[in-house]
Amino acid sequence: MGKISYQECLDTIFKLGRFGIKLELTTIQNILRFLNNPQKNYNTIHVAGTNGKGSTATYIESILRKAGFQTGIYTSPHLVRFNERICVNGEQISDEKVVEAYEAVHAVDLGKRRATFFEINTAMAFYHFSKEKVEWAIIETGMGGRFDATNVIHPQVSVITNLSIEHTDYLGSTIKDLAGEKGGIIKLNTPVVTGVSQPSGLGVIKRLAGENNAPLFQFKHDFSIRKNPKKTTYLYRGLHQTYKEVVKPLPGDHQKENLSLALATCELVFNKFKETDLRYNLSPELIKKGLSIAKWPGRLEVIMEKPLVILDGAHNLKAAQVLGKYLSSTLSGKKLTLVVGILDDKPYEEMLKHLVPCAQKIIITKAKIDRSLETRVLKEAMEKITNKKIEVIEDVPTAVTHAISTCSDNDAICIAGSLYVAGEAKEKFNVDFI
Repeated sequence: MGKISYQECLDTIFKLGRFGIKLELTTIQNILRFLNNPQKNYNTIHVAGTNGKGSTATYIESILRKAGFQTGIYTSPHLVRFNERICVNGEQISDEKVVEAYEAVHAVDLGKRRATFFEINTAMAFYHFSKEKVEWAIIETGMGGRFDATNVIHPQVSVITNLSIEHTDYLGSTIKDLAGEKGGIIKLNTPVVTGVSQPSGLGVIKRLAGENNAPLFQFKHDFSIRKNPKKTTYLYRGLHQTYKEVVKPLPGDHQKENLSLALATCELVFNKFKETDLRYNLSPELIKKGLSIAKWPGRLEVIMEKPLVILDGAHNLKAAQVLGKYLSSTLSGKKLTLVVGILDDKPYEEMLKHLVPCAQKIIITKAKIDRSLETRVLKEAMEKITNKKIEVIEDVPTAVTHAISTCSDNDAICIAGSLYVAGEAKEKFNVDFI
């Protein structure tokens, strides 16, 4: 049988989604063993948490890349193309390499239980990074931590960004439960950098770090960041160094915490290896150059100026709170249209309470994924909290087109509520507006 096409490969991978989530690591370990454990051929940094994982990972990767290292980064989900999940030196994996990685992984998926969508993706990423001879790979967890398919690596640093309740069927219904799952990435004698602030969650992280003899470094305790008065730059007081004029590359006040976590992680890495390689020199100039290339699509991403169109996944309660705060402060002088669609496993009523007050006009829509909340349900929930005009447009591209056509150049549009909604909107812009 001949080599499958890229599209056939994707069709096969996405069909695996129906097999859901399996909370065990044996299957991924067996696949990687047959592939000669490619994840052991490079240094890794492991990033878990509820929000900010992707941007934190991106900051770390950008700095390491600018230092001259061959870098890989594995994130999820993708916005437009599957290839976004696996990048080397800032470039998405090619279609041909997707097929090559899939075929290598599929050939050794021989266990009693076949691998899930995420397990296959993860093994593909580890395989591809090894083939491309990366020196550092930044690995973002998928849903949890302890039983996440990525939790087969032995990183140089483990990062746990923050905690808010999510995926309660799998991760538990309390912050303490959640900390136990996310903290499952903590490894023996491996430093941990964290932004976890809740006492119940931090207590669990401290306990797990202690049990693993893992040095723990806490945001606002061991390192911090603040905006310089009357400037757009930030002062970072770190573990070993102070950097006075740091430029935050992504919008939103919440990004300063993600940036601080990334810088603390880089401090640990660069300090550990500085005697072995001249590239490990974490200078202010390197930080500036690294952060200047950091990009994280679909999070407060401006994709059009007139009218101003902002994409933000805002895919859970914490993210909706952050977005609502940003919109109410930054866009308070503009007439705002909110285009919103949410998945059915999210606390949509609470999320709407943070997003709806910011908008003068609301368009409800629905992403193609079968987990999307029905527009009727979303409309009923919205009518309980606002008397504003609500329109329902079932598909995302049409909703976006309508929003733009009914706005003036001085207005603003925010497309939010789900990374899948953001992805479909971004794809439309890539095709129709760019």
